[in-house]
Amino acid sequence: MRRRLILVSAAITSMVALAFLIPLIGLVGQLAHDRAMNNAERDAQFLASAVALMVPDDRDQITGLVSTEASFDGRLTSVVFFDDSVAGAPVPIDSLVRSARDRQSTTRFEVDGGEVLFVPISEGGGRTTLVRIFVPDALLSENVGSARLILILLGFALVGIAVLVADRLARSITGPVRELADGAHRLAEGDLDAQVDASGPREVQEVGRAFNRLSGRIGRLLAIEREAAADLSHRLRTPLTALRLDIDAVDDEVVAGRLRDDVGELERTVDYVIREARRPMRQAGGVIADLVAVVADRVRFWGALADEQERNWSATLPDGARMIAGAEVDVGAAIDALLANVFAHTEAGVGFDVTLTDEPGLVRLMVADRGDGFGEEALERGWSGSDSTGLGLDIVRRTVEDAGGTMSVRSDNGGVVTVELPLAE
Repeated sequence: MRRRLILVSAAITSMVALAFLIPLIGLVGQLAHDRAMNNAERDAQFLASAVALMVPDDRDQITGLVSTEASFDGRLTSVVFFDDSVAGAPVPIDSLVRSARDRQSTTRFEVDGGEVLFVPISEGGGRTTLVRIFVPDALLSENVGSARLILILLGFALVGIAVLVADRLARSITGPVRELADGAHRLAEGDLDAQVDASGPREVQEVGRAFNRLSGRIGRLLAIEREAAADLSHRLRTPLTALRLDIDAVDDEVVAGRLRDDVGELERTVDYVIREARRPMRQAGGVIADLVAVVADRVRFWGALADEQERNWSATLPDGARMIAGAEVDVGAAIDALLANVFAHTEAGVGFDVTLTDEPGLVRLMVADRGDGFGEEALERGWSGSDSTGLGLDIVRRTVEDAGGTMSVRSDNGGVVTVELPLAE
């Protein structure tokens, strides 16, 4: 916006300056020409008056008078007597001289190198003496170049002043708008306390005040939502406690032990939900996790359940760490969602494979089951109106997008979920 305002101001000022400068540049030349010719005519009239008092008897005195002004300020002054004799600067007796005598009035002619002026002096008896002044081009255009240069520099100065004024005006508009944009970026990154200084034009001030109200309102709504989610999750502790007491009454220690493990995992999940609900936002920027370690840990956990259900499974992981953006709890929850999806959508005994491979600049995680795959209607549905895939992969999608990666789902001799995540620098 700032650049556009400056360009518009420069364009308008340039057009206005050109509209005035072009005629002025031409007028300067015409004024210099007229000034030089008017001065020459004035001097010629004065000299003609003096010569008229001397002719025809005082030619020597006229010659002396003209000789002192024969070359003045670049002009050539002469007196052409009726018999074509000349006093002063040499004059060719040509058609111009005869034409000036015939007209019997002050006459101007354009010649090579300048302009010539004739003032006739009638002596009676058809005899006419002429006062002739030749004005060279240099005198006709004297100081025209410098005047035109000054006008051009004045035009540039006007454009420069207009640009400076437009820049100051643009700063008063774009500065608050840029601050609004920075505030919006901070708000998008999770800074719910982001506020801006409502300054600038009245309309921009109103937008700034509206942004501040929006930011505060979002913070309050999210706080209410987090507390509500944490409260609902906290209420689950009571039935979990009752369930643990009921497990103590189970006689089969093997079954009781398995149930205690399940209840323990459920309690850890509830604790995780409470922590997540009370956390201001998902940890992303600046937090990294070792994807290999997280996948290995979660595969070990789910592998025990898979062995109980007689599922054949495999895990292929590279050596060494593969660091990605995101907190370990978020990445672990995403892996749990992927593997829980296999158990939830396939029958007992259906195996699965977990593969983590390296690609240039990223890692690819594939979780493939050996069942019947996803139904066509599920794949066609894609993202539902509730912002879910309908396949229990919403947690995965959010975690992958926060890390800057992508997720795809397809059916290929079973359901296959592929996640590609860029390596953290």
